[in-house]
Amino acid sequence: MAIKAIDLRRGMAVNFKDGLWICVENQKVAKGNWRSYQVIQLKNIKTGQLIEDRFRTDENFEEAFLERKPMEYLYSDSSGHVVMDADSYEQVTIPVELIGDMKVYLTPNLPLLVGSVDGKPLTVELPNTVELKVIDTPPQVKSATATNVMKEALCEGGAKVKVPAFIEIGTVLKVDTRTGEYLSRA
Repeated sequence: MAIKAIDLRRGMAVNFKDGLWICVENQKVAKGNWRSYQVIQLKNIKTGQLIEDRFRTDENFEEAFLERKPMEYLYSDSSGHVVMDADSYEQVTIPVELIGDMKVYLTPNLPLLVGSVDGKPLTVELPNTVELKVIDTPPQVKSATATNVMKEALCEGGAKVKVPAFIEIGTVLKVDTRTGEYLSRA
């Protein structure tokens, strides 16, 4: 099935230059009255080669289909992040670089969507929001009455989130994994 360059999203797999590639980043560039184009960063599955190139917005790619399975995060160790298939109870170790900086949002039993080819995990999608417990934050100043004052809170897993002044240690927060922003108390 063909997919246009403008519709290519992060984590999608495509057949390109006789290989399987994963979209790392896709940006639309529009300069004045010139035609807009896409700057797409692709990573080769087998070699790990990273390329960045310009494509017309209507240029077609052949979409490759990954087997996507819902899995549950268990724990991390030196070899990677261990996840479990909820149906078969099979445990799979995901390389550390697949999750990268998003590891701060990993909590036990967190549902993940793992894309794989031939049983080898290639992509990991976290849920849009996670609930994290605050483990350290400065105390609230009693005389501060401004409502938009934000302070930094350290959450379990190591995530640092800007939160309102009334948040205290032990509070459970809802955090957006795409932006790292505080959404609400859980």
